[in-house]
Formats: sequence, C-alpha cells, structure tokens
Amino acid sequence: MTKPPTAASKLDRPEILASIFSPVKLKRTSAPLSSSDLEIIVSGTDVSLGCRLHAGSSDGPLIIFFHGNGETVADYDDIGQAYNQAGINILIATYRGYGWSTGEPSVTALFEDNIKILEFISSHCRDLALNGPVFIMGRSIGSASAIDLVHRCPEQVKGLIIDSGFADTLPLAKRLGYNLTGADITEEDCFNNIVKIREITLPTLILHGQRDQVIPLAEAERLQAECGARIKQFQIIPGADHNSLIEVAGRLYFAAIKKFTDTVSGQNTWRQRRKQFKKDAE
Repeated sequence: MTKPPTAASKLDRPEILASIFSPVKLKRTSAPLSSSDLEIIVSGTDVSLGCRLHAGSSDGPLIIFFHGNGETVADYDDIGQAYNQAGINILIATYRGYGWSTGEPSVTALFEDNIKILEFISSHCRDLALNGPVFIMGRSIGSASAIDLVHRCPEQVKGLIIDSGFADTLPLAKRLGYNLTGADITEEDCFNNIVKIREITLPTLILHGQRDQVIPLAEAERLQAECGARIKQFQIIPGADHNSLIEVAGRLYFAAIKKFTDTVSGQNTWRQRRKQFKKDAE
C-alpha cells in the first residue's frame, strides 16, 4: 500500500524552488541502440516526463534512477550502456522542466510524479517481459526522490541505492547559497531524508565520494548510521568528488551495484557463482 506523501509545501515558494532546482532544457535526442524513450503523462495534467530506458537483459534487475540537479536523461547514455554491460536494466527518470519534460519543478510535484513513474515502468516492463527485480536509485538531489519512493512503496521494490546523497536539507541549501534563516522552515518541512530512511528496512547501498565538497561525506555517514535496513552497505570511493564517482571507480562502480542487486535478489549465492564460473570457462 502506498503511503501518503510527506507535506513539503513550505518549500514550494518561488524563491526557494529557484535554489533547489536547476532545470536544463534540452531538445529530445536520439536514443542509443537498445534504448527507448518513454513519455510518461502525469494523469490529471498536461505534463509529460521524458525518460529513457536502457534495457539489455530480460531477467536482469531494473534500476529506476533519479538523476542529479543540472542533468538530463541524455547525460546518461554512455552510463546506461555500461549498466547494460553489467547485466542491469536502467530507467533514467527525470523531473518536470528538465530535458524535454514539460511543466515546472516543485517539491510536491516531484514526490507525486515519482509514484507515477514507478507505476508506469512496472506496467511497461511487464509488457516487455522484463521480469527482473526493481531497485530505486538516486544521485544527489535524486536521493530525495529515491528515499521518498522506497519509503512510500516498499512492497513494490527490492532495495534502495544512494549515490552522493544528503541527510539534511537546510545545511545543503546554505552551502548552495540560500539562507533559510527566518523563513519559518524546519528540517521536518523539507525533504526529511533522515526520518524516512530510519523507517526503510529494505536492503540499502550507499555510495559516496571521499572528497565530495557539495555534499560532504559526513552526510552519507549519517544516512548509513540512521538507515533502518538490516542489510546495508556503505562504499566510499577514495579520491572521488561529487561528480567523479564513476570516473574514479570505473568498472568497480558498476560491479559493486551488480553485486548488491544480485545478493538481494538471491543471484549471488555459492551455487550461482559456481554455475557462472563453469559457463565462463566453456
């Protein structure tokens, strides 16, 4: 059963939204081979969310990925192919006003649109016979989408992956140049990641750059400490900053994610590894 959204209307002020979101408009580009674009219409509105699905394995896990601020789905074309090579299907989800999506971003719309994306892709994957388990992942501001979606829809997914995520909103807003002092806003009025992740019991993987200056490592450490999951992993990428986790870690980045999804879905057992070893030796 889907939990109701956390009230976040206090953030939906024009001056605050301008500091939270940095939408990048982009004309629709051609999808890479084996990839496809999905236009998700938000019911009751004329808003269209332009997402991109990179599918390479009928039984591989599917990651619904919420990208960072100032990014678009097209920025992940090469990365999407790398996920496919690792045996992972990935949907690059987006937000209103980003890429070729219509509408204007807001916190309230963000949380509601995430539910629509999950519902749409779940049905779409059934139509495509993509039968693997579903995981939710978010990078940077996308971590708020991922945490909220897993918090609200735990029965529909297998686990949570956070890349360069944040624990508290107010310190982040201050680092980004917006002082909320005197704005009558508390942490509970914001994304509320800490409170939500305390109630998440699904397996969780947190990845963070050691030298992240936008969202310091201490934020990820707090998410890890407060996470309510019994099965949780924390990977620090030495030498990586906020935007260089994949560049620094290389293939190990995707290997860590694949190992996590396989372990959670029961594919990383001794028998499975032996079977794969024999297959590779043939």
